[in-house]
Amino acid sequence: MFTPHAPTPDPAALTALCHALGERAEATAHAGPWQSGAFDLLARADVLAGFVPAADGGAGATEHAILGALVAIASRCLTTALALTQWAAGCRIICGGSDDVRAAWLPALAAGTRTVTVGIAQLSTSRRHLGTPALTAHLADNAWRLSGLCPWVTGADTVDAIVTGAVRDDGQPMFFIVPTDRPGLVIAPPMELLALSGSRTSSVAFADVSPAALVEPQATGGVRTAGLATTALALGSTRAALRLLQSEAMARATLAPVVDALEAETQAAEARLQHAVAALTEDRDRLRADANGLVIRAAQAALTAAKGAGFVAGHPAERLLREAHFYLVWSCPQTVAGITLCELSQRGM
Repeated sequence: MFTPHAPTPDPAALTALCHALGERAEATAHAGPWQSGAFDLLARADVLAGFVPAADGGAGATEHAILGALVAIASRCLTTALALTQWAAGCRIICGGSDDVRAAWLPALAAGTRTVTVGIAQLSTSRRHLGTPALTAHLADNAWRLSGLCPWVTGADTVDAIVTGAVRDDGQPMFFIVPTDRPGLVIAPPMELLALSGSRTSSVAFADVSPAALVEPQATGGVRTAGLATTALALGSTRAALRLLQSEAMARATLAPVVDALEAETQAAEARLQHAVAALTEDRDRLRADANGLVIRAAQAALTAAKGAGFVAGHPAERLLREAHFYLVWSCPQTVAGITLCELSQRGM
């Protein structure tokens, strides 16, 4: 799938993977990618290895290649793509750890023999308005202890460990690896969401929990939101809506101009995404907001083309429309939310 330093993943391998993920998408939407076998497919295709540096047992894929793969995977199964981004975010933080931490976790994560997820929304976009940290870290007998709440953790009841962030007494964020079987850690039942309930997203409570490892905060580069991966998934969802539109257009020529216009806009957004990897001039928040608007419009177009059949629960158009609105709330910082709200109110920014 990934060759070190190659700008794109292997096309044939990616096509085969996406086909297999699509065949499991229905099962994944209900049971989650860990139980449906979708995550095993990612491991066997060396997708997981691409996110891990070669020195740590991975394939060290370029960000260009990773983003291209994320668009393709999301176009076939958004639940799997979401879980993959949360796994990857955890890996990124672990990559900032000590040699011992990296050796203990990264080779197994690259091989798919251990699984992690991330729970850092409380440091970035969730519950920041409350004024007090949702999850705190304090030293007791020279050991760190965590108390509080992670409000959003994908796959919490399924993975081996949660990579989370807590705030110590002086306000400094700290990052920890916490096995999900630790005493004092309580995982709530997975939430029933508007879409993507198969992600098994839960809140996780910590009552004086001892983590397995500390990851030095300065090594992680801090918490990033509105990253390029979230934009990649939005463009993948757009691709899924376009595929449905193209199918409808085969029988109705009047849809062709709609497909062509959305296709051109999607290609332009994908080019901006790849350009943003190295371009300091690219406004990533603007790109994310534009992708949000595009995916919602594409899903609305797919529903309109599907007519009444698309409004029936279980139809692909109905699912795509629900999933498109996920991007309005997922890893959506105030800058992106502000752009979106201004556009929804038809007021320029």
